[in-house]
Amino acid sequence: MQPSVKWRLIVILLVAVICLYGLVGRPFPKSWAHVKQNLESSIPLGLDLRGGTHMILQVQVEEAVRQHVEQAVGRLRDQLREKSVPFGDVRQLDDTHILAQNIAPEHLPAFRETVTNYFAEWDLVPAAGEPNSYTLALRPSRAAEIRVTTLRQAVETIRRRIDALGLTEPVIAEHGRAENEILVQLPGEGDPTRAKAVIQAGGQLELRLVRNERPFSSQAEGLADYGGVLPPATELLPGKPQRTESGSIPPAEVWYLLDRVPVVTGRDLRTATAGPSDEVPGRYQVNFTLSRDGASRFGPFTEANINKPMAVVLEGRVQNVAIIRSRIDDSGKISEFSQEEARDLALVLRAGALPASIRYLEERTVGPSLGADSIRQGFLASVISLIAVMICMVIYYRLSGVNAVVALILNLIILLAALAFSGAVLTLPGIAGVILTIGMGVDSNVLVFERIREELRAGKAPASAVDAGFSRAFLTIIDTHVTTVVSAIFLFMFGTGPVRGFAVTLVIGLISNLFTAIFVSRTIFLWHLGRLPREAELSI
Repeated sequence: MQPSVKWRLIVILLVAVICLYGLVGRPFPKSWAHVKQNLESSIPLGLDLRGGTHMILQVQVEEAVRQHVEQAVGRLRDQLREKSVPFGDVRQLDDTHILAQNIAPEHLPAFRETVTNYFAEWDLVPAAGEPNSYTLALRPSRAAEIRVTTLRQAVETIRRRIDALGLTEPVIAEHGRAENEILVQLPGEGDPTRAKAVIQAGGQLELRLVRNERPFSSQAEGLADYGGVLPPATELLPGKPQRTESGSIPPAEVWYLLDRVPVVTGRDLRTATAGPSDEVPGRYQVNFTLSRDGASRFGPFTEANINKPMAVVLEGRVQNVAIIRSRIDDSGKISEFSQEEARDLALVLRAGALPASIRYLEERTVGPSLGADSIRQGFLASVISLIAVMICMVIYYRLSGVNAVVALILNLIILLAALAFSGAVLTLPGIAGVILTIGMGVDSNVLVFERIREELRAGKAPASAVDAGFSRAFLTIIDTHVTTVVSAIFLFMFGTGPVRGFAVTLVIGLISNLFTAIFVSRTIFLWHLGRLPREAELSI
């Protein structure tokens, strides 16, 4: 045996051993049942094969636009007061318009300068039918940008939350056409109920100033205390009652009068971690720190409101009320949770607040029986196609067909091992990619074998014919594989989960096919020719 052939065989054997180890050797099997168990666990299955939860969500992007306008109202009031520009009222007209009333003519230049410097995304026009009043209209391009950003931020936020739960290869992607929908697919691993709870948690943390000295026992009592009309820029929110020193049983729910505009929100969070409560043994709290921008607002706010109550609001409910004792720049806490509640809340806050609420348009559970049937049918199709191809190759190319069969089997082993090592998920389209890979592998062998036949008909010796056949077919094989890989890359870039699974499987199969069709198949020919007498004919 020639040294070069020997080294080629060693490389092939080493690749085969590594691939088999990746498929069935982790951990080292001690029985045939253990081998089967390792094979089943080495390649995780997707939603269509394993079962799980399929959901379509719709992001309420108009809420984000309204919230942007509400924040602009508060900023405009603050800027006008800072610039000593008197005004009657500044309020929101609708989703994209703000009305500033009673701006005295002598202060109009300062008002226009404020709008120009701090509200460049707004158009300023006189208010129809109201003297000395002006309307700020949010530009349509900016409103459209907010909607697009909100949808993308929601996708990323949900993806981070689901990934933090450790679910196997979930699919979170934009869905539909301009309907602000998100597709969420959660394969069977993990707890879909808990995942849904984490998705639903908006994570909208807000810190607001409390206006009433004591909580109201009901919303009606709060309204009655102010004669049925709440003070401007305030609202009543329900919440949990605070612990009392007397030990009396508190009511189930109380109401607080809060500033409508929060001083900081969940968007200003930098970190959030769960830990044991500082106040209640056996309970847990969430400690959070603010970003530099959030701290720059929070510090002056707390300094100006020392000895006043501040509420921690989460999802429209008051979680905690604390008295501000001193200036606080960049930290805070939310207390009294169970360990799992605190961990999940910290997870939600770290992942970021959803920019708008979501609505469930569709939810269904894919049962594992469907997955088992798909696996069985896909496996059967793969085996039948592989056997049919093997029989045809052996009949048509005789002993050289056996060469192609060995290359095909090794190609399939390398493909599955690559999926196992990379942790990729096998889906039904992925199985289709495996079957297509078998066809591409046969196509490469046919190109080479036909070239060898042409060289033999031209009168060349078997060794020269094999060398010329591989050399001349090489560029054609590379060309066909590169064009297919480029197509698969575009499928991966622009496709959703199942389509991307097909693209990944196809690319891995094509790369392994280059190795088996060029390197492995040629090595088998060289080994076989080395054992033949000089005058023997090649069986092809």
